Amino acid sequence: MPDATKAPSSIPVGVDTTRASIARVYDAALNGKDNFEIDREVLRQVATVAPQVNDLAWSNRNFLIRACRFLAGQTDITQYLDCGSGLPTAENTHQVVQRLRPESKVLYIDNDPVVLAHGRALLEENENTLFVSADIFDPDQVLGRDEVREFLDFSKPIAVIQNGTLHHYTGNDGPQIMQKYVDAVVPGSYTVVAHFYDPETPEHSEVARKMEERFVHSPMGSGVFRTREQLLELFPGQELVPPGLVLCDDWWPDGPRIKPLNQVEECIAGAVGRKL
Repeated sequence: MPDATKAPSSIPVGVDTTRASIARVYDAALNGKDNFEIDREVLRQVATVAPQVNDLAWSNRNFLIRACRFLAGQTDITQYLDCGSGLPTAENTHQVVQRLRPESKVLYIDNDPVVLAHGRALLEENENTLFVSADIFDPDQVLGRDEVREFLDFSKPIAVIQNGTLHHYTGNDGPQIMQKYVDAVVPGSYTVVAHFYDPETPEHSEVARKMEERFVHSPMGSGVFRTREQLLELFPGQELVPPGLVLCDDWWPDGPRIKPLNQVEECIAGAVGRKL
């Protein structure tokens, strides 16, 4: 039987056009083409309470790009373990980091059949990038794979990326999952996390919880908005790179903000942590 704590759409089922997929919903939100009507239906349902729902995906993706650019340009990291890579709709981790440091190695972990098919086709000629099929919410499975241990050198620092993934895990042991990943890497390694966020303010908490209710009861079946205290627990034994845990759009933006953030953009946060 499937684990009840996991999102239904995180269980490998083959390419099924009758059930929503986390990766394909994100693809639809980013204006991609690798999605089906059932995936777009998820966004339509959430849009009834948050018309700008697609901005969750854009805030998430743009934060990832800036965090990867920081790691490649400002640290000595040349190894990346990207958990839940998603579909190649927008600029991906390997494209960002290998542009700055071509020797960087990027290992993508995902178990969505569509993601794996696209990823392997996209990267078949890139010897510094690899896709491995595994459950990102089972770190023992991921870290126990021979391909993972052979591709990455765990005696040297690694950046572990959980960008827009952990809010699709509905159990309460997310911090324990992250603890296992952090325990597996050496000091000087980094963690990148972006996550749906409940700001716990009257003006934004209500929309966060309404989006959560729509996501959880949609054909995708997941999308938990956690509080600041809960998100900080995802960085065990680490110090956060300034400015710490902030809204994704406030983490080293590319330029001055001319227009205010909308309600949806106020409901996704991110941070980069360094293992001490």
